[in-house]
Amino acid sequence: MSGSGRDGAAAPGSTRARDYGEAARFLRRREPALFSAVRLLGVPAYQPHAVAGYAFACYTDDLCDRGAPQVRAERFARWRQQVGAALAGEECGQPLARSFVHSARLRDLPGHWIEDYLDGAEADLSFTGFAAESDYQAYVDRLSWPFTMLTAGLVHVGGGDERYAAAGRALADAWQRLDFLIDLAEDLHGGRLYLPEEALADHGVTRDDLAAGRRTDGVEQLVADLADLAEKALLQADAILEVPAEYRPLSRMALRLARRRLAAVRRAGAGITEGPVRDSTVGLLALLGAARRPDARELEHDRLAR
Repeated sequence: MSGSGRDGAAAPGSTRARDYGEAARFLRRREPALFSAVRLLGVPAYQPHAVAGYAFACYTDDLCDRGAPQVRAERFARWRQQVGAALAGEECGQPLARSFVHSARLRDLPGHWIEDYLDGAEADLSFTGFAAESDYQAYVDRLSWPFTMLTAGLVHVGGGDERYAAAGRALADAWQRLDFLIDLAEDLHGGRLYLPEEALADHGVTRDDLAAGRRTDGVEQLVADLADLAEKALLQADAILEVPAEYRPLSRMALRLARRRLAAVRRAGAGITEGPVRDSTVGLLALLGAARRPDARELEHDRLAR
């Protein structure tokens, strides 16, 4: 990971290069498949920015998810102070914050995405569940969408236009819905339920049904209907491909992996209550290998967009 500026250059051994190196090491440990995708498919000059964005978002997510509530709140407060110092150009001792803020400045990422994400992450510390679909959508707006734009927004200098941001919002909705379904069993084990209570009630399903792994018709239909909503959002995300051609492979990978996970959720049905749905290594390698080539769906999108 050698590039960190507009010209893709950072002086070897400099503080800046060490910051980006630390971001790369963190992401490689935290999300090895994602890191590999960035390295294999990303434009060389963009790779450090993508890694910095993903590392920043994933690190923040970890702070909010792990440990007792009070510990998480205290850690996040310290982290937010460090990010604030980096944004203000003051001394900051956190390399992941420094590298991301540097990339955000170079790429002119609108500052509200950073503030929105941090606000959403802080609100998530006191998460108690979704009463209705509208609560879930508000969650996407305040947390999942900004998370997506911390990385997707770095592709375009200036963060992209409204159409691109809307596609990012649709992709965030699809990914978040799929994540909540895929991780349902683990989340319940940790005391959290991320499915709207209204949706459970509409299908005659209780939290105990899900926690006990009951394969009832109601659970089966609940999963199917939520998968339909994820697919609907995914169909609205194709404009995320409206980037310079050299940036498309990473966007393709994100869309195709989401479609693959959607198919896996549909196959699992009520079985997702028994354990998480995981990506296969062979499947991921196949996606990586095909990501440089457009598929029929992308060609049709391009035709209609002309």
